[in-house]
Amino acid sequence: MTKTIKCRNITFPDIQAILFDKNGTLEDSEVYLRSLGQKAARLIDAQIPGTGEPLLMAFGINGNTLDPAGLISVASRRETEVAAAAYIAETGRGWFESLKIASQALDEAEKYINQTPSPLFVGSLEVLKSLWEGGLKLGILSAATTQEVHEFVANHQLSDYIQLQMGVDEGPSKPDPILFLQACSALGVEPGATLMVGDSVGDMQMARDAKAAGSIGITWIGKSDHVRGADVVINQLDEIQIVAA
Repeated sequence: MTKTIKCRNITFPDIQAILFDKNGTLEDSEVYLRSLGQKAARLIDAQIPGTGEPLLMAFGINGNTLDPAGLISVASRRETEVAAAAYIAETGRGWFESLKIASQALDEAEKYINQTPSPLFVGSLEVLKSLWEGGLKLGILSAATTQEVHEFVANHQLSDYIQLQMGVDEGPSKPDPILFLQACSALGVEPGATLMVGDSVGDMQMARDAKAAGSIGITWIGKSDHVRGADVVINQLDEIQIVAA
């Protein structure tokens, strides 16, 4: 069973499934990610003075603003660890020690700030429900860990609507198209019948390289350069409409 999806002036025919990014797409995670980066940078700076400021810049944090295209917004957990470790290694520490310090700081920062789940963007639940009721298969494909994706779905009681909960653990990260292909395979759909909805250039590139049916860039903050390469750019998820069977 296929559907026609309309977004603004663009129509996508013969769609069976939609894959959503998590951070910045369904989940308003800006406060969480900014706090995570700030706490991790402070913990690392306490051990290795002088690394805090460069780390914040590398993470994409400037005061109380977070760059939605920055490292901590779009990278996988492993990539964030490696990037932080590179700054630590610059101080003369060995590579394995640097990785360990970065990993422990991120673990501790997560424990410290994980008490309150980030909220869904307004309207996300209703959109997922209506697309699911319309007969589409829905999945989450995130650069967060699979465990974080499971927690997000559980916290917001989305399991009725989300058939696939997929993150990045070991192995490739966005924008590697293998992730999209694996997600489609798990849902039992072809990439050419599947749309990607995300808030980063990596989401758009991944979909394009995987020969997806199309890519929808969402920019809640109105910065369309963060979703360069999207077939259509929207500011609200409810702009994704089923128009016909």
